Parts: sequence; structure tokens; C-alpha cells
Amino acid sequence: MDSDLFSRRRAERFAQLLDEANGGRRHHVRSRADDQLAALVAVSRQFSADPPTVEIDTGFRTGLRAMLVATAEREGIGVTATGSTEAGPAGHRGAVGAGQRGSFLPAVTARRARARGAILVGVAAGAIAVSGISAASENAVPGDALYGMKRSTERAQLALASSNLSRGQLFLDFARTRLDEAAALRGDRLGFEAVLDDMDSDSRQGVRLLTSAAAQRTDPAGLDAVNTFVAGQRRAVGDLLDGASRAERDRVRRSLALLDAIRKRSDALRAAIDCELPAPAGSDALGPTPAACPGDR
Repeated sequence: MDSDLFSRRRAERFAQLLDEANGGRRHHVRSRADDQLAALVAVSRQFSADPPTVEIDTGFRTGLRAMLVATAEREGIGVTATGSTEAGPAGHRGAVGAGQRGSFLPAVTARRARARGAILVGVAAGAIAVSGISAASENAVPGDALYGMKRSTERAQLALASSNLSRGQLFLDFARTRLDEAAALRGDRLGFEAVLDDMDSDSRQGVRLLTSAAAQRTDPAGLDAVNTFVAGQRRAVGDLLDGASRAERDRVRRSLALLDAIRKRSDALRAAIDCELPAPAGSDALGPTPAACPGDR
């Protein structure tokens, strides 16, 4: 229930920020989620300034409509409140009590319905806009007009992620995306190195979230995702060495060394979980730093 309440307040605050960004009345309040929601507001403003031209898939439109109708029915949006009266003295007393509340309850119900409706419309608009802009900008690289939109969409995905496991996997997906961008920027030394720096940063953040979750839960599932990432990423990063300049090769080797360190940390943490060591107290950029199992010392 606390989670539902938090999600509802977060959605309502997002609606307030959208109103303010579009010239609406300022509410003069701040919440802890404002920094994360600011990225979503920025994406919304970019959508308004430069709407995507991608057409919405018919199947997606049909599925979205079905979801919205089901949500509206479940939340009671569009249902008119009705009251019943009872005959006789008891009914008269009930009518008096209802009269005292009559002007209040319908107004509250209407406001709640409008708020739910606004949130529902916002979710629908966001889903359509994000799907369109993602398709339009997914191949953008640094220097392209849509690249800023691409990175803003990634930040929005992180803000909407429901858990550290989800965020960790997103960061690893972003690291794969940065690798594709690096391949397109070969020959541009500064751009090539900058995007590899971002790739390594995304790798560290994703690995730190996944290894931390594995240590806290004593569950190696997150480590499986890390190892799968390292296996595929190392092969693809190694391909960047072919035909690279000396400076580019030096930079690529740094990324390869990071991937080797990630695999080593994942293996050490898996061993610590298998031999039931307590959760590590120390940590670094790659997450928890496990101790060696007694038999390995």
C-alpha cells in the first residue's frame, strides 16, 4: 500500500510539473522525486517542440486503447456517482445526513476522477511519444540532432525503472548502445574516446547495481546478467581494435581491462555466495568487494 501511495503521489507531482512547464500555476512545493521527474519533464517539452513524425503501429494503438479502457473501468473513471433514498423517518434522517455531505462528496469524487483521468491521459501520451521518439532517435550518434533526445529518453527509462535490478540491466543496455556509437565514430578520436568513457561509466553503474543486489539477496541471478554482458561486450569491444589507430587501440584496451575486472568481481562474488559468506562490508566502483572463501585463503 505504501508503494501504491508513493507511485500515486509521484504521478500527481509529475502532472503538476508538466502544468508548470506549460505555463500553469506554480505550486511552490518540492518533492524528493523532482530531480528524477525533471528529466521526464524535459523530454515532454522536447516532444512538444519537435514532435516525432513516426506513425504509431496499428497493433500498438489497439493494445493501448484496450489497456486504457480496462484501466478506466477499474478506476471508475467516467462513472457518475448515484445515491439512494429511503422511505420513512429513517430515510428522512438519512437524507438529512446525506444533505450535509452531498455538496462535498460529489466534488471530491469528481476531482479524483479528473486527476485519475489526467494521469491516464498522461501515461497514454507518454507511451505514444516515447515509442515514436525512440524509433526516430535510436540510431543517432554524438553530433546528430536527435542525440540529446536519445540520451534524455534513456534517463527517463532509468527514472521509471521499478528496481535496482531493472536499473542495472538498463545501464548495461546503454553500455551496449555506447559501443555501437563508438563503432560509428572510428576516426574521430575525441568523439570515439568520449563515447567509450560513457560506455565504461554505464558498465560500472550497471554492474554495481547488479552485484549489490546479488550480495544483498544472496542470489546470483544478477551475476548471470553481468557475465552474459561481459561475454558479448568483450567480443564486440575487441573488434574495435581492427584497423584502429594507436591512440584508439590504447583506449580500447582500457575498456577491455575494465570488462576483465568486472568478470573477476562477478566470479569472486558468486564464490562468496556459494560458500555462504556474510554480505561484504566494503565496496568500490564495481559494487561489493567479497572476501575469499576459507578454502581459497
